[in-house]
Amino acid sequence: MSAPGKPLDVVIIGAGFAGIGTAIRLRQKGITDFVILERDERVGGTWRDNTYPGAACDIPSRLYSYSFAPNPDWSHTYSGSAEILRYIDSMVDGFGIRPHIRFGHTVTGLEFDEALGLWTIRLADGRPELQARSVVLASGPLANPGFPNIPGLDRYEGHRIHSARWDHDYDFTGKKVAVIGTGASAVQIIPELVRKAGSVKVFQRTPGWVLPRVNRRTNGLTKQVYRQVPGAQSLAREAWFWGHESVALGVVWKSPLTRVVEQVALAHLRGQVRDPWLRRQLTPDFRAGCKRLLISNDYYPALQAENCKLVTWPIAELSPEGIRTAEGIEHRADCIVFATGFEISKQGTPIPVVGRDGRVLADEWRGGAYAFKSVTVAGYPNLFLTFGPNSGPGHNSALVYMEAQIDYLTDAIGLILDRDLRMLEPRRERQDRYNARLQRRLAATTWNSGCRSWYLTEDGFNATMYPGFGTQFARQLAGVDLADFELTTRDTVVIR
Repeated sequence: MSAPGKPLDVVIIGAGFAGIGTAIRLRQKGITDFVILERDERVGGTWRDNTYPGAACDIPSRLYSYSFAPNPDWSHTYSGSAEILRYIDSMVDGFGIRPHIRFGHTVTGLEFDEALGLWTIRLADGRPELQARSVVLASGPLANPGFPNIPGLDRYEGHRIHSARWDHDYDFTGKKVAVIGTGASAVQIIPELVRKAGSVKVFQRTPGWVLPRVNRRTNGLTKQVYRQVPGAQSLAREAWFWGHESVALGVVWKSPLTRVVEQVALAHLRGQVRDPWLRRQLTPDFRAGCKRLLISNDYYPALQAENCKLVTWPIAELSPEGIRTAEGIEHRADCIVFATGFEISKQGTPIPVVGRDGRVLADEWRGGAYAFKSVTVAGYPNLFLTFGPNSGPGHNSALVYMEAQIDYLTDAIGLILDRDLRMLEPRRERQDRYNARLQRRLAATTWNSGCRSWYLTEDGFNATMYPGFGTQFARQLAGVDLADFELTTRDTVVIR
């Protein structure tokens, strides 16, 4: 690493999947003068934070892992949060990343110095500033818990728990529990609460499409084959990838396959819910794919347990003792669980970012976030994003998309260092053309078909999802095309 006070080659912000993956690929490309700044005291990102009962990934483990860091020892088809966290730890130690991590370092702002070609990284708690030639913003979109905009949120006097900040000391035994939210976290939490709590009321705004989940235990022979024949695991990963890739035809765009997905979900609903009225309450009025698909075998049975009730009246406000719904009923609760997701930066940035000429990225993103190929932004040289705007998949593993971004940005960082560039910045006209085409394509997707979801801003701008196949996303990032960028050398000559 650099000597104290000397600018670093790279600063990575965040030690979750993206930050650790970036660090591994930098080291594999011979770039070692970097640090990872992590605000917490351990690695893991969203999988460190989400430890609620039942927390698990809804993408198969073979696919929800990096191709350059295969794990032959996954215990099940779908892994729980603790096992995923162990996988991240194994990468940190196996690839020698831990010495590069600075824990307890909260970044409060970034500012670019055009004359020097350096980013200044400001830190909380009086820690000295750092400087770096490149910055990778790998803090991720699922970092900060989001609470709904409900009147009286601060008036509630009972116990409050957010799914991303679980209170493991709270005893649910015999308690009256209210759950706000019926999304991906909620369908995992609710069955666990029903097993423990005295009563559970689930407050649903809109039902989701729920598909069955087949979660098989991986036997010892299979693990042995994967350890001794790595190519076998690669083939298994490929099979899962292409299976999920085909799902795009039914959930990214409306097609005859969309109806097939819906029929599978409706058969699952009919098979598990006998009461016609409850089935009606749990049947979505939007096309499959418009919101995130849910995967669960336990959710519907939990809603029909004697100690569980589904509430579909809109929430009017929180009272000191519970939740008041629009028809005037107060539902008392000892504890409210907010399974309400995260504050997604669709119109701002998680930390202040100041680029060339004093421009502020949060201001430029006020109408909706955008970037060039989800990774770089004009006006912010040498800054790279992971899981940036419009890099979300609706059908495949986020790590497939993230791995493509990581390879792209580490190649770009290699160019900066090898050519001793002061600035590498995407051309604004190419960025504008890219995003105009992206939004035209998004208009034809299920995500933009009319339902409300966290994919969209309040005025319907989709800054979250990529309108295509994973193969298309990876292909556009297969190499750094120098024609897309302005390259400024140390002597300020622009190479065109």
